Amino acid sequence: MDTNLRKRIRAGDHDAFGELFDAYARSVYNHAFRLTGEWATAEDTVSLTFLDAWRLRERLDPEGGSVRPWLLGIATNVTRNTRRAARRHTAAMARLPREEPVRDFADELAGRLDDAAQLAAVRTALARLRRAEREVLALCVWSGLDYRAAAEALGVPVGTVRSRLSRARAKLAKHMEPPSGRGQVKDDRTTAVRPIREGNR
Repeated sequence: MDTNLRKRIRAGDHDAFGELFDAYARSVYNHAFRLTGEWATAEDTVSLTFLDAWRLRERLDPEGGSVRPWLLGIATNVTRNTRRAARRHTAAMARLPREEPVRDFADELAGRLDDAAQLAAVRTALARLRRAEREVLALCVWSGLDYRAAAEALGVPVGTVRSRLSRARAKLAKHMEPPSGRGQVKDDRTTAVRPIREGNR
């Protein structure tokens, strides 16, 4: 079935792209959110990913299994490009005259959430990873791809995926470990690296 879908996608079959979207849009969205931590950005990434998939359809190998690794690879590249654009925008905005700050009540509300401190700890630890380590962690641990599929998505050797994932897990464990070696944050570390399988259709 997947081989037939690949051939239809390469041929520009609109119905095939509809099937592709229905099957994998949620997976692409989850992957994008894990890389960016922003719902709106993740939604934009889904649209851009499928637009790029249409544009790059002839590069899809006509033979093979699930097209999910191919889509997640495109989503990873879209995320990189979006972040670069965001950094350029931020730099441009920083050069503009500053206005008087307006109190942000959203931060105050967020502070009332029971898991706010835990979420902050996890995001801080993830931010300390190199981009390549975050990407392989998102693909292998959260999206549930095996090493070979992740390597296909990123366009790197399987051994590179293994080493990046190993480094990412070691760094996460180090950054999430509280000074006392006990406590809630340590428990969160387990949650942060626990696989959340989405399936490999």
